[in-house]
Amino acid sequence: MPASVQILGTGQLLELQRRLRAAGHENIRSSMQRRIRRAAEPLKNSMVSGIQSMPLTADGRKAGKRGGPSPTTRPLRASVAAAVRISVRTAGAPGARVWLDSSLLPSDLKKIPFPLLATPNGRLRHPVFGNRKRWANQWTTPMFWDKQVRAHTPRMTAEVARIVDDVRRRIE
Repeated sequence: MPASVQILGTGQLLELQRRLRAAGHENIRSSMQRRIRRAAEPLKNSMVSGIQSMPLTADGRKAGKRGGPSPTTRPLRASVAAAVRISVRTAGAPGARVWLDSSLLPSDLKKIPFPLLATPNGRLRHPVFGNRKRWANQWTTPMFWDKQVRAHTPRMTAEVARIVDDVRRRIE
């Protein structure tokens, strides 16, 4: 279950961080953080727009079964999309991280995003309105999170490598 995505070049970034600290270039370090964040922005934007437009279909109602509108007006996709975050670290474990902050989700949705975004077969099985005696299936895009990450990884890796080279040239 992907809670986060990390692009790390730990060896290069750690060495560069040590050299920046020794040289005392605070403005170069903040510029590097800003550029790394900018490199991760397209992935975050792609995740947000993909989540908001993700198809989510349900099995049809069986004959004689009751149904009706949802008792909540909170949109599921918008709530999950609003919880996608980026963080950039230049110390410790340096790199960019695109992750889903479950603390920003309503309490009844805390467990939903991970199956919704990472299910291998696209099936999201859940109790009907919290009733554990009645279950329903909904279908979505299989492995959505992983597909998005794979599509953006080469570009982000190349961008971070270019940033590291630029900063290394500036401090030498």
